[in-house]
Amino acid sequence: MRLEVDIDAQCGLARTGKVATARGSFEVPCFMPVGTRGSIRALGTHQLEELSSPGGVRAEVMLCNTYHLMLRPGAGVVESLGGLHAFTGFGGHMLTDSGGYQVFSLDPEVTDRGAEFRSTYDGSRHLLTPESAVRTQEMLGADMQMVLDVCAPLPSPRPLLVEAVERTALWARRAREAHERTADQALLGIVQGGTDAELRRRSAGWTVELDFDGYAIGGLSVGEPRSEMLPALEAALEVLPESQPRYLMGVGDPISIVEAVARGVDMFDCVLPTRLARHGTLLTDRGRLNIKRAEFASSEEPVDPGCGCATCSRYSRGYLRHLMRVREPAGAILCTIHNLTWMFALVEATRSAIRDGSLDALRRRVAEAHGDGFDGE
Repeated sequence: MRLEVDIDAQCGLARTGKVATARGSFEVPCFMPVGTRGSIRALGTHQLEELSSPGGVRAEVMLCNTYHLMLRPGAGVVESLGGLHAFTGFGGHMLTDSGGYQVFSLDPEVTDRGAEFRSTYDGSRHLLTPESAVRTQEMLGADMQMVLDVCAPLPSPRPLLVEAVERTALWARRAREAHERTADQALLGIVQGGTDAELRRRSAGWTVELDFDGYAIGGLSVGEPRSEMLPALEAALEVLPESQPRYLMGVGDPISIVEAVARGVDMFDCVLPTRLARHGTLLTDRGRLNIKRAEFASSEEPVDPGCGCATCSRYSRGYLRHLMRVREPAGAILCTIHNLTWMFALVEATRSAIRDGSLDALRRRVAEAHGDGFDGE
């Protein structure tokens, strides 16, 4: 299922439009909340579907994690229950990663055949190959699936990055050949190469040669400074086709999102907004706010006066601080509702700025608010 971007507005390299799929379409730029085990932490999928920015931007795509789902409850169980959409009750689009990022965090035994690892659940051994990653994701049944790639840690010596790029290309070809569910499921290739611009171009070229349904840039935002991330991203984007969606994996901080959009990226995912929420850190137009600070104990103000989410329209900072301090689950729920709604509002602002040619002004505002952070003073 080849994906293409139907562009309706551009501002420099940034663009906004729609991506058509077998399920329907979704708008870009878009932020995809991460439902690791088939659910956003602290939210049911019905709650996720109810969230939207003031202009109606919502979660049109949710990402689920193949590594966790293949181990618990198992891809066969998900398939027997109708696939991820029926299993989770989510009516929008779904994307599954290959599980490779999680596997490589477990220090697996890696050969050209695949990556052998021990389950974090019960210690059992498993071999993840390019072919098995594709088959597993076909069983899970998301609208978009990712190839298995090799994500080298940063910093890494160049020989290790070269090996990762070459093995990623080898595995990508095998995944392309193994993919059979082509009528209703897109397969996206992944570009690797660390922060080495030349390797990024080489990896992107090899990936494009395989003619994937869409393209992703992986292995960035893993601890390297933004000053190193963005040139590597630009190098990959130079080679990737403009007509197809381009997805920057694992990026969710506001500055990186708007800077990547300005360079032509369409799709993002990250656990950052929901992880911050569970620890009481809230995203606002002035930066991050730690709701657990003592100064908020008697505050009647909402988290962000400019936000119209269910949390800000009903609950005070003082109440949220209380919930987080006593570890009441409702606190994590309300903070998650706010952070995701705020992210959708950022996407809305980004799309609007592309349409009216004010993206540079938005980039400056976001950098000013989120560069050093805001802690509630």
